[in-house]
Formats: sequence, C-alpha cells, structure tokens
Amino acid sequence: MRLATIRVDGETRCVRVDDDAAVETGHADVGELLRDPTWRADAARADGPRHDVDHLDYATLVTHPEKVICVGLNYLDHIAETGRTPPEYPTLFPKYARSLTGAYDDIPMPHDDESTDVDWEAELGIVIGRSVRRARGDDAAAAIAGWTVVNDISIRDFQYHTTQFMPGKAWEGSTPVGPHLVVADPGDATAEFPIECIVDDQVMQSSNTKELCFGPVALIEYISTFITLVPGDLIVTGTPSGVGHARDPKVFIRRGQTVVTRIEGVGECRNRCV
Repeated sequence: MRLATIRVDGETRCVRVDDDAAVETGHADVGELLRDPTWRADAARADGPRHDVDHLDYATLVTHPEKVICVGLNYLDHIAETGRTPPEYPTLFPKYARSLTGAYDDIPMPHDDESTDVDWEAELGIVIGRSVRRARGDDAAAAIAGWTVVNDISIRDFQYHTTQFMPGKAWEGSTPVGPHLVVADPGDATAEFPIECIVDDQVMQSSNTKELCFGPVALIEYISTFITLVPGDLIVTGTPSGVGHARDPKVFIRRGQTVVTRIEGVGECRNRCV
C-alpha cells in the first residue's frame, strides 16, 4: 500500500494511491492518519473522493512532523570518501517542518551572497507509525510505518561553519520528501533498496541501502533511548558516496539544474533548483 499527502484547493489531503486513482482517507495528511492506532485498516478501506494519479500535486509526506532526525556518515563508502573512520554511535542532527518540501516542488537556492555550495544527498526515509520509547528488537521494527525518498540538500559552507551540521542541513524548503509512504509489512525492517541521485541526467550517487552502517532497527533503538518517537516522525538515514563536496574538484548544484533522487521500490523525487 502507498500513501501520500496531496494539495487540493489550497488544502492538503491524505490519500491511498492505487493504480487507477488516489483515494482520500479523510485526514489532512499522512501524519494525521498515522496517529490513529488503526491507520492500516483505515487506509485500506478508505473510499473518499478520488483523484487522477497522473495529475497529483504532492505536498511533503508529513506536513508538520514532531521530529525530523537525520543521520550523518551512515554509509561505509561515504565514510571512506570523507576520510573518516566508522562511528561508534550514529551522528544525528535535526531538521524542521519548514525545511521540508514536496517530491516535485522547486528547491529555492540560497542567494549568491549566502552560499553557492549546494550539494545533493540521496537518502532513505523511515516514517514512524507508533509511539516507542527505549524500543529494542521487534518493538523497534514494529514502529516502522514504511519508507519514503528524501534528498538531504546540504548547504556545505553553512554546514561547516562549526562542528555542528544543523545550519547547513535545515535550510528552508530545501528537503524534498515523498512522493509516497510505501507501507512496510508489520514488523518488517528489511531495507535493501538500490538508491541513486542524478543531476541533469548524470548519475552522481549509486548504491544500496543495505550498506547502511546503522540500519533501521539500530537507529530506532538508539534514538528512542533518549526521546519518544511518535507517529509521523521522520528518520533520514544518511547518504552513500558520490556527494559533490567530496569530489576533486568539488561539484555543486547550480540554478536551473534538476536533481532526481530515486530509490527502487520506493519512488523518486524530481526537483528543479531555482
């Protein structure tokens, strides 16, 4: 089952995306649906207004998540290209609701006097479907509602102003999420998907999410140790090698370019940088 949040007449609506139509569930967004403990059954039997799947205007998947927690340095090949050693614990930093945008929305670039060091980072997103604190093993796996596509667009000079990543990672409107939540089978934490990022038809990143240093269960176990994860929270799991900042010479996104973030079996974001 695939779920999404779409824009209709200036409002957002949660839909189940079938082959022939997107069917409204009666919720404002996917996050509101997930807060109902019976969300799987509710979504499966939804029979609200229907929309043509070829003309959907996708909003970001969860419009106002309580938490967006991102993971840095979480693919072994990306760790190697940065010249670092594998971490003992996940490297975490936050994003905010205003950082997120729709799967096909334009990405507003910084002003030239702010930064021209704009980079791509294809990432798998984990959407939380039930509240958990200090989850372990099967309980952590059971908290996964499903998977989505994220591009952690990074403003590199702001990222490295200090040892804290956040200023370069939370830029307003810079992080496409979606278009769908691909619902996982209950308790299934298997995340082995080919992942790639393409900039103007050139493949810049190509890997597989099975190469994650800390996988979905390990991340939920660690994060839920210090804070409760709630339905609609988003964990952005890190990026593989091939980022522009690590190239020699460095390569960054320019206005007018299109960035495609694709995860096989999950979906793709396609965003023009303006």
